[in-house]
Amino acid sequence: MKIRSVNTPASSNKTQSRSPLQEPFLQRRSSRENLDRFIPNRSAMNFDYARYMLAEARTGKENPATVSSPSREAYRKQLAEALNMNRTRILAFKNKPPTRKETILTDFALATHEAKPSKPRRHIPQTSERTLDAPDIVDDYYLNLLDWGSSNVLSIALGNTVYMWNASNGATSELVTIDEENGPVTSVKWAPDGHHIAVGLNNSEVQIWDSTASRQLRTLRGVHGSRVGALDWNNHILTSGGMDGQIINNDVRVRAHIVETYRGHTQEVCGLKWSASGSQLASGGNDNLLHIWDRSMASSDSPTQWLHRLEEHTAAVKALAWCPFQGNLLASGGGGSDRCIKFWNTHSGVCSNSVDTGSQVCALLWNKNERELLSSHGFIENQLTLWKYPSMVKIAELTGHTSRVLCMVQSPDGCTVASAAGDETLRFWNVFGTPEVAKPAPKTNSEPFAHWNIR
Repeated sequence: MKIRSVNTPASSNKTQSRSPLQEPFLQRRSSRENLDRFIPNRSAMNFDYARYMLAEARTGKENPATVSSPSREAYRKQLAEALNMNRTRILAFKNKPPTRKETILTDFALATHEAKPSKPRRHIPQTSERTLDAPDIVDDYYLNLLDWGSSNVLSIALGNTVYMWNASNGATSELVTIDEENGPVTSVKWAPDGHHIAVGLNNSEVQIWDSTASRQLRTLRGVHGSRVGALDWNNHILTSGGMDGQIINNDVRVRAHIVETYRGHTQEVCGLKWSASGSQLASGGNDNLLHIWDRSMASSDSPTQWLHRLEEHTAAVKALAWCPFQGNLLASGGGGSDRCIKFWNTHSGVCSNSVDTGSQVCALLWNKNERELLSSHGFIENQLTLWKYPSMVKIAELTGHTSRVLCMVQSPDGCTVASAAGDETLRFWNVFGTPEVAKPAPKTNSEPFAHWNIR
């Protein structure tokens, strides 16, 4: 340790810097002050202790231990035993303090490594990838003039004629042209097998065709009192909805095809959709009503009572879509004075959410690969809107049609959407992207259709 010396003026008495273990320096206060001379008394000195101290100093040890008397040593020993002072350092860790467990970091690293990387944001083209002419399409909100079968063939009704467009090779063919007195065609719907198609007519009849052989198998007559604007299949049951407000289940395997009747609408039925399980049917009408029908409650002797009668829409209900990942979830869309998309729990009949879209809702489609919903609209924008479910945040708006988008269907792989509008165009949109693994088209037994040629 360095000790700083203090310099004083020459006129003053010099002072010596203090060092450890030295007695303090005594200054003479005055030359006239009388002090007794110090005469050491050697008889009082302990020369043995002095020699001991000198010997310890020569060994180079700092702070040598003092020699203690036997009584003091006994006291120290007793005190050490009482306080356990023979142990190692007080308030000190015997071992190294435990380090932070590495398992926390290890688990975090494993979780981070094993977690699936976030998907890159999907690019959604804002324009259609293909546009086809659709002349003479009937600009009628209540009709369903477009469908895409499981064999990747799209059908569209243009006036009195039903055309087929093969999406695999782009080939176009004509299926049937209806006489003027019976037309126009008011609805088309592919059977689950992708080879047979039902065609609803303005004269209340329903024709069933074999698209592969381009041959009519049978005609269902006496089903409705006026045009048939909505069709849907439930295995071998063809369900039809007419302007008369009736819904009929037709078993195409037998001659007496009318097996059940659903009565609940007072105006034209414009929307029909069976759930994926085939246990529930949703129907929408021009009377602003939405009905949920349970197949198990169907009766052939008397009209079937609805399971739920939902009256929240304030305009015609045409757009219907069952959720592919939640069997009891149904989305419905209202017409021009309603403009809302509503979500329903079809077990309880409760509306879980309602979103005002700002324009007429013409059709709804769920994305089979993501939790998204696509809606098509009428005036003013005539757009397709992609929504994130369940937040219902707009992801994209697809424009191009110059008139209301009447119909909208989905390709079998769930990627491409086709829309038909009053501007007489058919547009294809790559809006749902490409799935990681394309699901094969469902296979159905064609045996129930063997007797469709019953007249």
